[in-house]
Amino acid sequence: MSLENMKSYHSSLQQALDDEFLRKTLDKFAVQFKANRQTIFADVNEKELIAEIAEAKDESLDHLDELYEQFCQHAAKKGIIVHRAATAKDACDLVCQIANENKVKTVIKSKSMTAEEIHINHALEKNGQEVCETDLGEWIIQLRHEGPSHMVMPAIHLSRYQVADTFTDETNEKQDSDISLLVKVARRQLRSKFAEADMGISGANFAVAENGTIAICTNEGNGRLTTTLPRVHVAICGIDKLVPSLHDALRVIKVLPRNATAQAITTYVSWITGAVDCQADVPERRKIFHIVFLDNGRSQIVKDRKCRESLRCVRCGACANVCPVYRLVGGHQMGYVYIGAIGLILTYFFHGHDRARVLAENCIGCEACKDVCAAGIDLPAIIQEIRARLNEEFGSPMVPALMGRVLASRKLFHTLLKFAKFAQKPVQSGQYIRHLPDIFIHGQGFRALPAIADKAFRDIWPAIKPQEKPGGVKVGLFAGCAQDFLYPGHLTAAVKVLSKLGADIKFPDDQSCCGLPVQMMGQRKYAMETAKANVLAFKNAGVDHIVTLCGSCASHMKNRYPDILADQNMDDDVKAFSDKIIDFSSFLVDVLKVKPEAFKNGGEKVGYHYPCHLVRGLSVVQEPKVLLKAAGDYQQSPEEDVCCGFGGTYSLKFPEISATLLENKLNNVEATGATYLVTDCPGCYMQLNGGEQKRGGKLKVEHMAEFLARHMID
Repeated sequence: MSLENMKSYHSSLQQALDDEFLRKTLDKFAVQFKANRQTIFADVNEKELIAEIAEAKDESLDHLDELYEQFCQHAAKKGIIVHRAATAKDACDLVCQIANENKVKTVIKSKSMTAEEIHINHALEKNGQEVCETDLGEWIIQLRHEGPSHMVMPAIHLSRYQVADTFTDETNEKQDSDISLLVKVARRQLRSKFAEADMGISGANFAVAENGTIAICTNEGNGRLTTTLPRVHVAICGIDKLVPSLHDALRVIKVLPRNATAQAITTYVSWITGAVDCQADVPERRKIFHIVFLDNGRSQIVKDRKCRESLRCVRCGACANVCPVYRLVGGHQMGYVYIGAIGLILTYFFHGHDRARVLAENCIGCEACKDVCAAGIDLPAIIQEIRARLNEEFGSPMVPALMGRVLASRKLFHTLLKFAKFAQKPVQSGQYIRHLPDIFIHGQGFRALPAIADKAFRDIWPAIKPQEKPGGVKVGLFAGCAQDFLYPGHLTAAVKVLSKLGADIKFPDDQSCCGLPVQMMGQRKYAMETAKANVLAFKNAGVDHIVTLCGSCASHMKNRYPDILADQNMDDDVKAFSDKIIDFSSFLVDVLKVKPEAFKNGGEKVGYHYPCHLVRGLSVVQEPKVLLKAAGDYQQSPEEDVCCGFGGTYSLKFPEISATLLENKLNNVEATGATYLVTDCPGCYMQLNGGEQKRGGKLKVEHMAEFLARHMID
């Protein structure tokens, strides 16, 4: 797979999508992981623990040099030789030098992502040593000459039949595909490797500065065998793994296995302090113990205000476990060495910007990774930052640059949309665009695309504007671009509901797109301009709340604007604006305190899709259900909070993935017997309604505002 060519990358994605075993395996794992994780965290205050880890990690990053010196002092007293390698090549050269000095011929390795990062196997083999992985999954992929597809479960992409074939080739004997028998084959093959090895290489989950101890967390006994049997032990450890105390390490251990494999603790937690006695023919009968601390750009990341959070990572792999894209295509398409959301980031810093250009595009922005991160890393924000940097370094692609320029100018944007309204006539069929050739929009045949509305909401507003309600809650209505120009009916329905419930509604005309689309495309300048325009549009509107019918708009304006506009000398205005942002469903339930008596319940069976940024960016969960139960017969479907596949421009860039996520979503809702599907986001509505139209329209898709307006008691 080429990581520098989008065409070949799409080909690799399609091959993964066509792999039925991979799809079933990752589907099953994703569902089980989520349920098991929820159970294993039941006795832990997850959010509080993660916040403590994030704070402690940041504190450690601020004092890495001091922690390193402290570690070295304690380690030296215990017979450990400590090195610091500036680059991956330096680290490889050091390990090869240690091997040569100690006349090492055979090397065994326990699982280590840091060792994978520097490609130590290739360096040692080139240096004349024989290297054998001892983690079962790592050994399997080593035999197959593949890289890991997951940080914790490197061979999750392989079936037992493929493993049996691999073992048959390795042993020259036909092997049965029974898993227990395959494990016995591996044990038999590896035992002699443990006994004969001259050097053992491990990683380290922690390096404790207060006593010079390292720790590794494993679920196989190979880790202990690798670090104890050979006469030479080399631990390769990222400098970001330094922690001040044993307490800091134990706190991470409380969340690491829970987040990685939904275990309370791994089978083995090995603490290694100093060079121990050894029966081999070595000086003073003491094991030769080296620790190589790897920098490889980490010191520079510490100084990077936008991206330093990425060094909090504890390598649990949970960001992949919950990623809807990883779930479809696996780790070989969602990373280079490191996989999942953190892999998209670390590839940029550790393995070259060229390799990151394509990978960084394959994030749908659903924020599932941020929601589950054991160290509280804002992974989507860092990925967006990397996209912006790649645009600045390599030049922005023409289409995103043009879109950014248009969306940043309200007048230009609105003028072009009005022109497009007439230009679409030859290909328009009612509310939809008829099928366009791939030359215009590639791969969009899986859904019906909406036509631009005959009249934008901003043009409808003067005619439907309710009379002022002096005693009512003062509400500013934020339209966003999709509902203003594609789905004005959503906003019209919202006006009906809000007005009926006594709200005093205002609609500032200078508002425009929230800016999320250009932010996702890495168009930093235009994201800032749109944010600034919206803050100023509502500055003097005299409203207590700014209500939007789009969870993505709400999350972006509330959570991202303060950072986007941090250098614009308007902090007070931005805070006042962001503090007022609230989504439509939450406003009805939490502010207006709407009662079920406001609606006539016809008993329609209705399913719900949680927009990603509503449920994760805003933590809105119960409010939509309260409303659906008041106005209909709510039918819960599996995985309501899993992405529908829209992701803004993502569905245009990766239609094969978008279409698959959409199909899964609609299948889940239809299986409940629901006749209506409701959501709180115009982007999700576009995806769900467009897909359902292509399928024959068994489900009637509505925005929450439409559903409630239809059931409102006059």
